[in-house]
Amino acid sequence: MKHLKEFAIPFVGLKEGKHHFDYKIDNTFFDSFDYDEFNSSDVLVDLTLEKKSTLMELHFGIKGTVNINCDITNEPFNQAISNEFDLVVKFGEEYNDEHDEILILPHGEYELHIEQYCYELIVLAVPTKRIHPGVEDGSLDSEILDKLKELSPDNKENKKENEDIDPRWNTLKKLLTDK
Repeated sequence: MKHLKEFAIPFVGLKEGKHHFDYKIDNTFFDSFDYDEFNSSDVLVDLTLEKKSTLMELHFGIKGTVNINCDITNEPFNQAISNEFDLVVKFGEEYNDEHDEILILPHGEYELHIEQYCYELIVLAVPTKRIHPGVEDGSLDSEILDKLKELSPDNKENKKENEDIDPRWNTLKKLLTDK
């Protein structure tokens, strides 16, 4: 993955204290990661960077919507997402990102690339099971939902088939209850 220029923060020239950065993310951002799960996206990333003498603390906050397909009906819908993440950036001998919340940059580094953190924060904010709100409240009218209802085991036609059982079985069932 190549670094995106607009997500590089040149921290060398920043004074100590808090600094705010805002990023607006759409599907062109996800194209650079070869991620095509979203039909469209409109996400705002609010980044607060607090520069201290020996380290930097970053607080990521995201809010927005992504248009995804429902897992049940494959109908597209807008899913609201929000997420937060804190990252501590320290300086050391070599680059190290083994820990989730600590990043070690080599001495002499002058900028920080945050696109990977934004990407992961957005993708992880989307629920694992993607269900259209119309499926949950029953307002969605879809051919797929109609077929699923027709084939469900709770369907009245399926119950009727079970009721048309040979009467001899009913007599045998009485033997079990007459003990």
